[in-house]
Amino acid sequence: MIRRLIPAVAVVALLVGCSNEADPSRPVGDATPGTLRVLAGSELADLQPILDEAAKATGISVKFSFSGTVEGAEKVASGTAEQGFDAVWFSSNRYLELVPEAQKRLGTPTKVMSSPVVLGLPAAKVAELGWDGRRVGWAEIAAAAGARKFTYGMTDPSASNSGFSALVGVAAALSGSGSALDAAKIDAVAPQLKQFFSAQTLSAGSSGWLSEAYQRRARGEDPGAEVDGLINYESVLLSSPDPLTLVYPSDGVVTADYPLTLLTSASSEARQAHQKLSEYLRGADVQRRIMDTTHRRPAVPQVRPDAKFTVRDLVELPFPGSQSAVDGLITTYFDQLRRPSRTLYVLDTSGSMQGDRIDGLRQALVGLTGADESLAGRFSRFHGREQVTLLPFSSSARPAVKYEVPQDDPRPILDQIRNTATSLDAAGGTAIYSSLRGGYDVLRQQIDADPDRFTSIVLMTDGENTGSEDVTDFQLFHRGLPQNLKGIPIFPVLFGESATAEMEQVAKMSGGKVFDARNRSLSSAFKEIRGYQ
Repeated sequence: MIRRLIPAVAVVALLVGCSNEADPSRPVGDATPGTLRVLAGSELADLQPILDEAAKATGISVKFSFSGTVEGAEKVASGTAEQGFDAVWFSSNRYLELVPEAQKRLGTPTKVMSSPVVLGLPAAKVAELGWDGRRVGWAEIAAAAGARKFTYGMTDPSASNSGFSALVGVAAALSGSGSALDAAKIDAVAPQLKQFFSAQTLSAGSSGWLSEAYQRRARGEDPGAEVDGLINYESVLLSSPDPLTLVYPSDGVVTADYPLTLLTSASSEARQAHQKLSEYLRGADVQRRIMDTTHRRPAVPQVRPDAKFTVRDLVELPFPGSQSAVDGLITTYFDQLRRPSRTLYVLDTSGSMQGDRIDGLRQALVGLTGADESLAGRFSRFHGREQVTLLPFSSSARPAVKYEVPQDDPRPILDQIRNTATSLDAAGGTAIYSSLRGGYDVLRQQIDADPDRFTSIVLMTDGENTGSEDVTDFQLFHRGLPQNLKGIPIFPVLFGESATAEMEQVAKMSGGKVFDARNRSLSSAFKEIRGYQ
C-alpha cells in the first residue's frame, strides 16, 4: 500500500538539560522525587513539548541522556546504566530482551506510541517504478534497488533503531524465516540483500540527521550524491517538509513501540514517577496530542488513528529469537552486504598533542581495529572490504598510509593499522588546511580506481590552524573540486582548543557533521562517527 504525503513542517527540539552522552559516570542528575532520569534514543527529542506539559500536569520532570540502541543495551547489561538512570526509553526493547544480562534488569514497560519503518520515495519515482496504487513486497523492492532504479538513505543498524529495523525486516521477509533466522538462512538470501543494499547511497547514525541530510540534498544545499528516498520511521517521513510517497511492504514491517521501561534497580520514588507519567502519556487527549505533534500512532485502542495513517493493519514481521542471529546479521551487513567504505583520517599530531592527547588518539584508532571488545565497539570496528587511510599532520602533512581490510582474515591488516596508530608521535605546528587539501590527492586516485564506495574524511585537530593556508583558502579550493570529490562529507572532531566556527564551516560546505570530543574521549567520538561512514 502506498501513501502520498503533503509537505509538513518538522520541528526539532533541543532539550534543555539533556545530554547526548550516555556515560553513567556523568549522570543527568541526582535521584530526586519528581524526576525520572531516562537513557533514551535521540529521536525522542521531539517529545519535549509533550513532556513539558506533563511536568506541569503531573509534577514529573524527565531528564534525558541519549544513546544508540546497541550501546544502550550494553550499558543496561553491564549494570552501569543503573548508576545514573531510573528508566530506559528506546524505540524498541526487542534487542535488549535478547541480551540475558540486559533483559533481567528491565522492569515494567509502558508502550506510549508506535511507528513502523517504511520506504519513502518521491511520487514521480513511485510512478516510474509502477508501484502507484498497488502493493509491493520486499523482494520486488530489492530487485528494483539492485537494478539501481532508485537510491535511498538508511541509518547505521548498529547505531540507530530505524536502520536496525529495516535490516531485520528485509532479511526476515526475504528469508521467510522470522524468529528462526540464523546464519544459514542469512547466507541463503545474501544475494538479494546485497542487491537491496547496493542502492544505499547515504548513511547516518541517527534518523533525524538522515532526514535533514536528505532534505539538504533535495534543496541543492548539500554537495553529496543524489538520494531518491529514505528508509525511516513513518513518523519522520510524515514530518518531512519534502513531499514523499510512503511504501508499506505487503509482506511486513518492523514497528517501533517506544516502551518507557523502568530499570529493576529504580527507587520507589522513581517507580511512582514512572507510573504517574505513564498514566498521563496514555491518556486519550495526550495520545491525540502525541499523534498530532510527532506523527506516531496511538498506543491505546480508544484513540482512533488519524487519516494520515492510511495503512492501519500492518503485517508485523517476526523478530529473530536470539542475540547471535541479530549480531550475525549486523556483522554480515557491514562485512558483506552493503557498499564498502573508504575513510581518510586527517590526524593532528602537532606539539600540542603531546601527552594524554596523543595517547587518546592512539587508543581511539586502536579501538577501531578490534581492541574495543564491547558490543558497540565490535560493530564500530573497521569492516571487511573497507579502505582506511591515515594522514597524520603537524607543520605539514606526513605521507599517507593506506590499508584495505580483507573480508576474510582481516587480522593481519588490522594489526598493521594498530602498529601505525601506536607509533604516532606529537611535534611541530598545526597545518590543518594544506594537509586536508593534500588528502584529496589521495582520495582522487582511490576513487578513480574504485568509485562505488561510501567515502568520507575524518578531520581531528586539537587547536587552531598555524599553516600558511586558512579556511578561506580551503573554501576556494573546495568550490573548484569536481562533484565526486566535492560531495565527500568531512566529519571534524572538536578536541582541545579546536576552532569551532571554522570546523562548522568545513562540515557544512562538505555535507558533513561536527563531533565534539572536548568533554569525552576521542574513542567515543570516533565510534559515533562510524555510523555516518
